[in-house]
Amino acid sequence: MTKPPSLQRLTQRPAWKDLAAHCDEVRNLHLRTLFADDPGRGERLTLTAVDLFLDYSKNRVSDQTLDLLLRLAKASDLEGRIEAMFRGERINATEGRSVMHVALRAPKGSTMLVDGQNVVPEVQAVLEKMTGFSMRIRSGQWKGHTGKPIRNVVNIGIGGSDLGPVMAYDALMHYSERGLTFRFVSNLDGSDFVEATRDLDPAETLFIVASKTFSTLETMTNAQSARDWLVSGLGGDDRAVASHFVAVSTNAEKVSAFGIDTANMFGFWDWVGGRYSMDSAIGLSTMLAVGPEHFRSLLQGFHRMDEHFRTAPFSKNMPVLMGLLSIWNNNFLGAQTVAVLPYEQYLKRFPAYLQQLTMESNGKRVTLDGRPVDHQTSPIYWGEPGTNGQHSFYQLIHQGTRLIPCDFIAFDHALGPLGRHHDLLLANVFAQAGALAFGKTAEEVKAEGTPDSLVPHRVFEGNRPSNVILADRLTPEVLGQLIALYEHIVFVQGAIWNIDSFDQWGVELGKALAQRIIPELEDGTGPLDHDSSTNNLIRRYRRSKGRRGSRIPISPPDGETP
Repeated sequence: MTKPPSLQRLTQRPAWKDLAAHCDEVRNLHLRTLFADDPGRGERLTLTAVDLFLDYSKNRVSDQTLDLLLRLAKASDLEGRIEAMFRGERINATEGRSVMHVALRAPKGSTMLVDGQNVVPEVQAVLEKMTGFSMRIRSGQWKGHTGKPIRNVVNIGIGGSDLGPVMAYDALMHYSERGLTFRFVSNLDGSDFVEATRDLDPAETLFIVASKTFSTLETMTNAQSARDWLVSGLGGDDRAVASHFVAVSTNAEKVSAFGIDTANMFGFWDWVGGRYSMDSAIGLSTMLAVGPEHFRSLLQGFHRMDEHFRTAPFSKNMPVLMGLLSIWNNNFLGAQTVAVLPYEQYLKRFPAYLQQLTMESNGKRVTLDGRPVDHQTSPIYWGEPGTNGQHSFYQLIHQGTRLIPCDFIAFDHALGPLGRHHDLLLANVFAQAGALAFGKTAEEVKAEGTPDSLVPHRVFEGNRPSNVILADRLTPEVLGQLIALYEHIVFVQGAIWNIDSFDQWGVELGKALAQRIIPELEDGTGPLDHDSSTNNLIRRYRRSKGRRGSRIPISPPDGETP
């Protein structure tokens, strides 16, 4: 009897084996040939979903490849997995949780169930609370401890509590309130906090502390430094905290102990992972920057892509197709990375945001049932905005030995039109995608009169896959669509690989070990019981710390007499 998809090894499924056999047949087929044999390919292999246009014609796929990939999706019960998520089933298996970030952007009056309860009213209540607070800050109605209005907002978080808000602020800066200054602190390196607050007036500064448990080491260390900085700058009065701090958390006891009025605590839920939370209360800084109306447009963009993903047939489903193409590139063509290249300066932090979304989600080595995978999982996502990247790493993409699929993201209209800039920018998008696909043959190089000795250096192999994603312009709604697109690509990949895309146990070990080492560095005494390398590093730091003027005793190496 055939094993169900969840129990049968992925690489042993007939659909996977058929793809592997097909890959052997077409591995050396060049995009030049695919386009020559199908003159309409560039128009046919395109798709519009909501406000996004996708040209996927420059992927190394034939109609047969696409058909086999769709068969793999069906064999992996992708449709059932999607339905399970939207039904609120506990698809985060290792933590026993639903995965319902889609509820964060569900319209008012919708029904989204978690454990039989409709969570949409709770979501909407938090949104209303965020809206009221944002309007008070933006209008100047909210006053700080000394009676001055808030002019500076500092978001303190880490991971999903930082990367999403930072990316969204940069992406939507065109729509932001320029009378407010926004800063973001995440790094445990004290320089991050010092530089973020160096030119700020405590009397006009609001801190948003984003930590679900209000115990995250990095966030709470920075929050305590912010508290000290504020109280010191306002004459030592601890009562100032309540006027200059709000919390995004679920731990009312710790929030109150910190000095924050729990009336200014904005909650969220354990059925939302941190990297999927920027459209929850974690996005409070985003709403403060762009205003409630634009924030709700952002949510609408998320929701419209959610509905496309939930309802569109797979052959016309943008997240499904892009997810399947990434599996083809990664698992069959051997590509180990994906370059995300936004030709839009406002999206400069979008690749960094995607790094957490993709690699924390799908950087897994065991299946849902705990068995080691027998295939590659998440590729490495990275990138920079164009055209900067063209003068750094594009050399590797064009002529290096690695296959690096690229996602180009661009817009028909600039938010800051300036002379010929936008025509030149878009010309580079189209040219780079074309150059990667078709390259330049030795014959073409020779025809230009190139000396024979230089011909090999000027040949471009081509056959490098890419997607081009276009939209009319970067709006809050379009940003929501882009983010949701990649969220659902991650879902598709994880469903095919049969892994849990929604836990992140891999971040725990280093954090736990750090807790052991912290007192050994702060106290500077006592024996060390780590590996020889870690022991030596700790002793070196202790000696250096002592030379900086601290009176911490210097412990001798293990086994030596002081």
